[in-house]
Amino acid sequence: MSVKLQAEEAAAHSSQKRMSGALMLVEALKKEGVEVIFGYPGGAVLTIYDALYDAGIRHILTRHEQGAIHAAEGYARVTGKTAVVIATSGPGITNMVTGLTDAMMDSLPIVVIAGQVNTTVMGTDAFQEAPTVGITMPITKHNYQVKSIDDLPRIIKEAFHIAGTGRPGPVLIDIPKDISNQEGLFNYPEEVSLRGYQPTVSPNRLQIQKIVAAIKQAKKPVILAGAGVLHAKAHQELRSFAERVNMPVVNTLLGLGSFPGDHPLFLGMGGMHGTYVANMALYEADLIINFGARFDDRLTGNPKHFAKFAKVAHVDIDPAEIGKVVETDIPVVGDARETLKMLLEEDLAPGDTAQWWQHLNQMKKEYPLWYTEDHKTLKPQRLIEMIHELTGGEAVVTTDVGQHQMWTAQYYTFKEPHRWVTSGGLGTMGFGFPAAIGAQLGMRDKTVLAVVGDAGFQMTLQELSVLTDYDLPVKVIIVNNYALGMVRQWQQLFYKERYSESLIPNQPDYVKLAESYQIKGLRAETEAEARAAIEEALNTPGPVLVDCRVTPDENVYPMIAPGKGIHEMEGIKP
Repeated sequence: MSVKLQAEEAAAHSSQKRMSGALMLVEALKKEGVEVIFGYPGGAVLTIYDALYDAGIRHILTRHEQGAIHAAEGYARVTGKTAVVIATSGPGITNMVTGLTDAMMDSLPIVVIAGQVNTTVMGTDAFQEAPTVGITMPITKHNYQVKSIDDLPRIIKEAFHIAGTGRPGPVLIDIPKDISNQEGLFNYPEEVSLRGYQPTVSPNRLQIQKIVAAIKQAKKPVILAGAGVLHAKAHQELRSFAERVNMPVVNTLLGLGSFPGDHPLFLGMGGMHGTYVANMALYEADLIINFGARFDDRLTGNPKHFAKFAKVAHVDIDPAEIGKVVETDIPVVGDARETLKMLLEEDLAPGDTAQWWQHLNQMKKEYPLWYTEDHKTLKPQRLIEMIHELTGGEAVVTTDVGQHQMWTAQYYTFKEPHRWVTSGGLGTMGFGFPAAIGAQLGMRDKTVLAVVGDAGFQMTLQELSVLTDYDLPVKVIIVNNYALGMVRQWQQLFYKERYSESLIPNQPDYVKLAESYQIKGLRAETEAEARAAIEEALNTPGPVLVDCRVTPDENVYPMIAPGKGIHEMEGIKP
């Protein structure tokens, strides 16, 4: 060995510090630029929490592990950064299973640090032992169990790399308590290269040229933009592309905000509760260019009727999604932003689409979203419209799942990316409020609204403590219809109005509940009261809860009934 190499090796060795596994974790988090951690302590992670005590990384103590991981999802969604969550072994990590599944389905980058019992008692049904790796393997992008202190730095580096690259997703690291206590040399890798994991970022040029040729030939083209556009930070390129080719744009539920909702090329959201014009555009199109959407069932309806007349180009960084649901003519594996950049370098020219636009504009005019107005009561649709008006469409909005989610998607026009935070694939009740906590921590200078249903809010309302603990000015808007709203709607339409366990007549006094957490509480039962309450909430510096008692029998329309095609919508007119 040369003198130079010996000197370099000696310098590298001298720079390595001997430390415990817990301190290795803290140092690794600092190197990854982690600014905030969501978690809940317990026996198997006490050494880790002791290392965090004076580490200088902000920790948010939620009141339940489910709240921690949903908050992490909200943080990851609005910032694009990989969020970090910590939970202890056994019930600590099993309480996060719903959130892990939710993050997996919605492609959110999260690293979960899971405590585990000592290696000496693993497999003996020790106190708070659970088979974490086996439980979470199907619902994580990848997971690890640390078996040697020497592997810990490498594993942490790989976890962050896997979570935040390619199609994002949650990665779990299972750390036995004795590994946290053991000491070793901290040697953190500068970069990662995994032979079995090499996501394709740049698409094939030939496939790009096929899309260009298809655009020139198309007479009824449409762009479908999903969450992949947001993950790739490709919203500006998407707008430039759509304007260059004069092509209409439809968003998926999770793609809202990737294209300005007030742009003349925008047709609205597609799918089960999408706009009439968006769904008919997808049905009648002769070319669909899909950027970063997975053609899930809530978008397509009965897939036999979806894109019947269209050539389909599907751009996705995850090759497993291409052709999975809808037959694809032009498959493009790659990052949405890189693909759009390459398309913008081409000689783009729109086809003969004048008649198509005339037809689309006529449908927009004839079949707008509608509801029956009643200014003496409080219609949920009007509530969302007022929230949009009073915030100027600039707020970050989170929701649970159900009727209020769909009304928000329909009536709150998102003009900017990363302002819409909802549970799409899994449809998780209780998601919206803790997700708002994470979103507020990620965007401290933005107004954050948790628009939630009365039923879903009761699943995670204990996180109100977090608002006062950390002075977070989240505004909680409860769309209170005294029911499991979407369940009630389906029972009305498809189960002969047999409302089996979907009505919740006995509700807590949400104003008093808020006040018990030292939070201002307001109530509204009419349109005028709602406007006044929301204005007061928005003008209040701290957190506020508004109980909006809406008319309880409203349904979400339009609607594609189960088994029907995307063109077979109900409730398109009063």
